[in-house]
Amino acid sequence: MKRLKFLNHHPSLKWKLYHLYRFFYDSVNYFGKNSSELSPEGLLFIGSGDFRKVGEEFFSHFQNLCNLNPTDKILDIGCGQGRMAVPLTKFLESSGAYEGFDIFQSGIEWCKKNISTRYSNFNFQLVNIYNKEYNPNGKIQPSDFKFPYESNYFDFIFATSVFTHMLPEDLDNYFAEINRVLKNNGKCLLTFLLLNSQSQNSIKLKKSKIEFEYLDENYYLMYRDVPEHTIAYKEKFIKEIYEKHGLIIEEPIRYGSWSGRENFLSFQDLIISIKPV
Repeated sequence: MKRLKFLNHHPSLKWKLYHLYRFFYDSVNYFGKNSSELSPEGLLFIGSGDFRKVGEEFFSHFQNLCNLNPTDKILDIGCGQGRMAVPLTKFLESSGAYEGFDIFQSGIEWCKKNISTRYSNFNFQLVNIYNKEYNPNGKIQPSDFKFPYESNYFDFIFATSVFTHMLPEDLDNYFAEINRVLKNNGKCLLTFLLLNSQSQNSIKLKKSKIEFEYLDENYYLMYRDVPEHTIAYKEKFIKEIYEKHGLIIEEPIRYGSWSGRENFLSFQDLIISIKPV
């Protein structure tokens, strides 16, 4: 445990060791197999949870909570190696479109090779955005990044476990970009770790599945010197961001199990919103 915490405080070393580990892991487990049959979990960090089960879970949320249509144009912010894209390939019609971007080169390469070659309306882009935890050599500051899409283009935008790794000024810019590229009446599904009276009390009582070592006025950090590792935001602050950027939250907020709740929908907290006309 102490070794793990040491690496979490030294992201550059952590990623060098991780890529070395992945090289040997992939070589041993996938040598000689057809690349189209590879399990993407073997390529990079995707967080906890079964790759396909998590993808199917959110696909269900997209349909049941957001009324996703087969002809929609969809944006996946932080698409990883296609965990959410895979179930969508069986749903989107040719007149629909999927766009995803991420900072992980190996994930984007896997998606292009195994998804885009089969589904021409699924596109993936690599973006070299700086993140102290996940891309310490990135050249683009997230507070300056402009989504590479035209305005008012997407019917539906989602981001899973993205804003749990972004600082306030970066979050603000991403919300501005979401508003710009989302159509009127378009919907968003975004996940957070939200701090309110119940979750904060659970953290104090050590019931939360995530521990925090630094408390700010608007957010908690798991590691103060690597803030992007894990960030939980005050619910009031997040609601103000939505209001600032003209996105209307569709109540109720679906709270997750991360804080130790007994009644939950997913692991993180889900907020669904709409861009009004």
